Amino acid sequence: MKGIDQRVAAFELQLRKAGLRMTQQRRLILRVLAEANDHPDAKGIFTRAFVHDPTLSLSTVYRTMKLLETQGAIERHAFEDGVSRYEHADQQHHDHLIDVETGQVVEFSSPEIEELQAKIAAKLGYEIVRHRLELYGRKVKPQRRKPGKKDA
Repeated sequence: MKGIDQRVAAFELQLRKAGLRMTQQRRLILRVLAEANDHPDAKGIFTRAFVHDPTLSLSTVYRTMKLLETQGAIERHAFEDGVSRYEHADQQHHDHLIDVETGQVVEFSSPEIEELQAKIAAKLGYEIVRHRLELYGRKVKPQRRKPGKKDA
């Protein structure tokens, strides 16, 4: 994964190539995105950026996110909760496990899953060009052993 300054510069370059001005507010939004280690929604991005610029509006964040998505700089995910969440598009391919109780998004990679998907597609006469895998679950609480019980 690229460093924060490199990500900000890459975002800026994509917006400039699209003929868009680089305002201080856009630059701040880009920095907040580059620093994010989670999958923030627009309101979360707004909250983080607003601390640094109280003149920022939520609509500016939404417009900037749409621009970045259109330019391919970020990916938008609409998990089951219906909230659009964002992440950098420059990451290695990965899938997501969403905790249905906390909303936490866990990224993971599995060569076995990738291989199985390719086999299924080939068997059906297809080649995968892209995909997303989202698993929904809840954390399993460890079972406590009852005193005096032996393993069978």
